[in-house]
Amino acid sequence: MARDTFYRADGLEIINGDIFSTRAIPTQGIDLVVTSPPYNVDIRYHSHDDGLTYDEYLAFSKRWMKRCFGWLKPDGRFCLNIPLDKNKGGQQSVGADLTAIAKECGFAYHSTIIWNEGNISRRTAWGSWASASAPYVIAPVELIVVLYKDSWKKTSGSRQSDITREEFMEWTNGLWTFNGERKTRIGHPAPFPVELPLRCMKLFSFVGDTVLDPFMGSGSTLVAASRCDRKAIGVEIDAHYCELAAKRIAAEDETK
Repeated sequence: MARDTFYRADGLEIINGDIFSTRAIPTQGIDLVVTSPPYNVDIRYHSHDDGLTYDEYLAFSKRWMKRCFGWLKPDGRFCLNIPLDKNKGGQQSVGADLTAIAKECGFAYHSTIIWNEGNISRRTAWGSWASASAPYVIAPVELIVVLYKDSWKKTSGSRQSDITREEFMEWTNGLWTFNGERKTRIGHPAPFPVELPLRCMKLFSFVGDTVLDPFMGSGSTLVAASRCDRKAIGVEIDAHYCELAAKRIAAEDETK
């Protein structure tokens, strides 16, 4: 086992390490990256500073995206779940800015999926109430920006797809509506639902492909991979969340 491997079984691996220093991920060995990075809105993680200045946050984002670019195969894809914008600490066009940074790192843009979170409201203030003085417009949606490395056409892998006709027709519509995940149920301050990485895997990868989540958190991406016969690597700096993810994977195995 690699020195920072926390868990490995059935094609799933948890790496308890720093995304910027780990050497446990093979160069050009990843078919698909699916991740929801820290949003920099002062969420209280165990081991991550989520209160950077916006310029620091953009620099942090560029560093980790460059690493992901190196890990992807030439026909690899990148599904980036990020906010459309944010107003905590000032209005910022997060979606546009991070998409531009991904392109600076070498990624090519393919499309953007709008995720309508049915049970989550982003509203924290209205600004000037019922007045044109200074109203806030806040959309309760997030983005899944779809990018790729060198070629959009995927030629590597098993060439075996497991997506149904109905799923393909529904999910190629770029507006996805399903509920977000409750942090109280999972035990992580910012979990995303298994449905999100599951859809990305079935739509953008083949059976048996290797998926990477560089900010694994509570392990939703690895749980999704176990459900659709993908290999997966999750990187998480906090051992507490690694343990949480390992328990979720074990519970998933018990239901099979």
